[in-house]
Amino acid sequence: MSSLFFSYSHKDEALRDRLEVHLASLKRSGAISTWHDRRIIAGDPLGQRIDENLERADIILLLISPDFLASDYCHDIEMQRALDRHAQGSARVIPVILKPCDWQHSPFASLLAAPTDGKPITRWPDEDEAFLDVVRQIRAALPAPGQAAPIQAQPTATRAAIQAQVAGPRSSNLRLRKQFSDADRDRFVDEAFEFIERFFENSLAELNERNSAIEGRFKKIDANHFSAVIYESGKARTQCTIRLGGTFGKGISYSNALGGSGNGFNEMLSVESDDQHQFLRSMGVAMMSNHREEQLSHEGAAEYYWSMLIAPLQNS
Repeated sequence: MSSLFFSYSHKDEALRDRLEVHLASLKRSGAISTWHDRRIIAGDPLGQRIDENLERADIILLLISPDFLASDYCHDIEMQRALDRHAQGSARVIPVILKPCDWQHSPFASLLAAPTDGKPITRWPDEDEAFLDVVRQIRAALPAPGQAAPIQAQPTATRAAIQAQVAGPRSSNLRLRKQFSDADRDRFVDEAFEFIERFFENSLAELNERNSAIEGRFKKIDANHFSAVIYESGKARTQCTIRLGGTFGKGISYSNALGGSGNGFNEMLSVESDDQHQFLRSMGVAMMSNHREEQLSHEGAAEYYWSMLIAPLQNS
C-alpha cells in the first residue's frame, strides 16, 4: 500500500474532498491510504503530525491554486520538503492544478502536472471528468505489485526549525462571512461567460462527431456574445445567441434568435451570493419550475443553456 499526502490550502478544501471521493476505488483495493491535516485529532501536536505524515508519504499531491501559491506554509514548508524528497527519490510529487494561477514559474514547473496538459480542474466542462483524469495518472504512478516503495528520508533540522516558527496550535473553526465587491461579481460573471462559450463550442464539435446527420455551428461574434445553430439534414432546427450583459444589468442572457440588439431574451442569469460563494441564478423565464431556485455554478449554467438549445432535437 502506498501512502498519499495532500498538501493544499484550506480554501480549496471542497476540491480536495472531491478528489478524495474519486480515489475511493484505489483506497478500497488497498492500493493507497490517504492523509491530510483534517485527520489530526484534538490534543495532537499539529506541526509534528503534519511533518510525520509528509515524511512517510510515498506520493505527495500538491493541490495548486492561487491560495496554495500565496500560502507561506504550503509554498515554503510543505512544497519545498516535498520537492527535496522527490529529488532524493524517496517520494513522488504530483502537482494537481485546481485553479488557474501562475504555476508555470514555480519550483515544481518541471514536473508533469495533472490533469492532462495542466488544464485547471475548475476549467473543465465536467469537473468529475477532470478528477478521473487525475486518478488515472495517480494510478499509473503507483509502484507495480512487488516493487519496493521509495526509501523514506528523515526530516532535516532546517525544516524542523522553519516549521516550528510557522506552525502552531490553531482552531479549525475559522469560517467568516465573505464580502463580495463589484469587482468580484464582474470577474465571476466574465469567467462564467467564457466558460459557457468554451462549453458550447466543445459540445457542438462533439455533437457533430457523434451524429452524421447533424451539423452544429459555433460563431464567436465579439468578446461579449456568440451564437450557435444546429442543423439536421441541412435544415436549421434550433439556434441561440448568448450575450454577456443585458437590460437588467450585468448578467448572461439567452435568446432563441440569432444576433439582435440584446434587449430581447428568453432567459437571463444574474450573479448572486450567499455568505461564502457567488453563483448564478436564472430569472425563470424559460423553465420557472425547474431552475429558479437553483444556485448554478459555471458548469450548471452552461448545462442549463445547452439544454435549452438541444431540447427541440431531443423532444421531436
